[in-house]
Amino acid sequence: MKILVLNGPNLGRLDLRDSKIYGEMTFPQLSSYIADCATELGFQAEVRQSDSEVQLISWLHEAADGKIPVIFNPAAFTHYSYAIRDAAAMLTAPLIEVHLSNPLAREEFRHTSVISGVANGTIGGFGPNSYRLALIAMKELI
Repeated sequence: MKILVLNGPNLGRLDLRDSKIYGEMTFPQLSSYIADCATELGFQAEVRQSDSEVQLISWLHEAADGKIPVIFNPAAFTHYSYAIRDAAAMLTAPLIEVHLSNPLAREEFRHTSVISGVANGTIGGFGPNSYRLALIAMKELI
C-alpha cells in the first residue's frame, strides 16, 4: 500500500538547523530512513518535502482524490495554515501528524496545531522515530 509522507518548510535543510532540536540526519538520510521503515511494515512510502504552502495543499488534494493515507509534518505551517488544515480535512484515508521535536516543549507559539484537529493522531518528540511510530500507527489504522 502506498503512503504519502509529506514534509513542510525548512525540513529540506535539516543539515543547517539546530541539531539539538532536529537531530543529526540530513533530509535525504531521513527520507531513506522513512522509506526503509515503511518497507519493513509493508508500505511503499513516497517521501516529499516542500517549502510551498500551495504545493503541500496540492499534494493533500492528490491524497484526498486517491484515498491515500498521509503522514504529515507540516512544520511551521502546523501553527497557522488554515488552508492546509482545510485541505487535510478533505482526506478520507487516515492522516497522522508528525514532528521531529516536541512542539509542546518549545516556544509557546508552537503549542497550537491547526492540523491536529483533523488528524487521526499526532506523534512528536522522538526525532526520526516519530515517523517510524507514525508508520506503526498507520498500519493499525488501515
